[in-house]
Amino acid sequence: MPTAPVPSYTAEERKVLAGTLVGTTIEWYDFFIYAQAAGLVLASQFFAPLASDSPGLGQIMAWASLGISFLFRPLGAIIAGHLGDKIGRKAMLVMTLMLMGLATSLIGLLPTYAQIGVAAPILLMFLRILQGFSAGGEWGGAALLSVEHAPVGKRGLFGAFPQIGVPIGMILATGVIWILTTVLTPEQFLSFGWRIPFLFSIVLVLVGYYIRRRVEESPVFAELAERRAESSAPLSTLFKTNTREVILTALIFIGNNAVGYMIIAFFAAYASRPVEEGGAVGLDRAPVLLATTVASFGWLVFTMWGGTLSDKLGRIRTFQIGYGLLILWMVPTFLMIDAANIWLYGIGILVLTVGMGLSYGPMSALYAEMFPAQIRYSGVSIGYALGAILGGAFAPTIAEALLRSTGTSLSIAVYMIVVCVISLIAVSMVKETKGVPLGVEKHHA
Repeated sequence: MPTAPVPSYTAEERKVLAGTLVGTTIEWYDFFIYAQAAGLVLASQFFAPLASDSPGLGQIMAWASLGISFLFRPLGAIIAGHLGDKIGRKAMLVMTLMLMGLATSLIGLLPTYAQIGVAAPILLMFLRILQGFSAGGEWGGAALLSVEHAPVGKRGLFGAFPQIGVPIGMILATGVIWILTTVLTPEQFLSFGWRIPFLFSIVLVLVGYYIRRRVEESPVFAELAERRAESSAPLSTLFKTNTREVILTALIFIGNNAVGYMIIAFFAAYASRPVEEGGAVGLDRAPVLLATTVASFGWLVFTMWGGTLSDKLGRIRTFQIGYGLLILWMVPTFLMIDAANIWLYGIGILVLTVGMGLSYGPMSALYAEMFPAQIRYSGVSIGYALGAILGGAFAPTIAEALLRSTGTSLSIAVYMIVVCVISLIAVSMVKETKGVPLGVEKHHA
């Protein structure tokens, strides 16, 4: 008998993977640029004068501004769905992409507190809310499209593609800031250098616009746009039949999302804060950012591996391994960071990304398989949004407050372990979903 040829991706499958990856990458670059800036410069530029009596409060306020946009993501998904029915769904997807880029770029042009007073943090918060609003619904449509167009045995792999938009966005964001902190003096970075990554968003948005226009007429792009509109489906139907699944999807995500924002924003700011400014570690900023960028590549690789592994071991077992690794490695990570050695810092967070990838790569496939087709988009989007609000949205704020109140980073490690244990318990309450029928028509070129 002849050996069967190894299947290759069809033209339509390639469009699915490219189309789902582009939007999430640009979205997360914009989010991570703000997250990095919140830890490095926004406190001094926008919030410190508001908290002159308590220097640490300015940093806490900067972290809080990072989380507020998550509160507006569900609203953005619902409104974008309604408007998409009226002005066109393809046009709405392009508009939200442009809105995200515009809000990010305007942050790069925003006057500081020293220039316009209290109006500066108010305008900053408004633009941050616009970022959250425009990002609403992007992940849900991309994740479901990739999984529903995948062969049954490759749902985990296909679903990992929108997931790797997160580490790719982080690589871009952290890499750009690392370059700037390397070529500019600290004074130059604080004066104007921090604005450049925000303005660079214009380039990414133009690239994303071009790519999406290229596939705009394809059935794949049309379906991605239509997915966005499904977020306006009545919520009463969802919660009448699938409340348990919505709660579980939210709880499954909180551990991964909270630890993710430690890697994305908090670790670099904590490790590079000068000792004379109250820092406990005091590493040079540029090497810390480089190590964080390298760790992002680990996150990318292990996310793809997590998706692939879930096609073999199952979604639940892969998640359990991932969360088990995060729980076991959390205290060593903080001890290695506190050692004030750049190599230990890099190794600590790189190993942490193994658990991150295994608890993130299978997420698209697991969530898609947990809900029936008619309410899948609403269930996945709301669960994901709630998990982000409860998990990572205010994780850096809570971490900073714990650090200020206890004086030790191990209190943050305990906090991370608790949320990961909650997620581990939640995912263990889900019956294995690998291979269940999705109830959708398959599309192949």
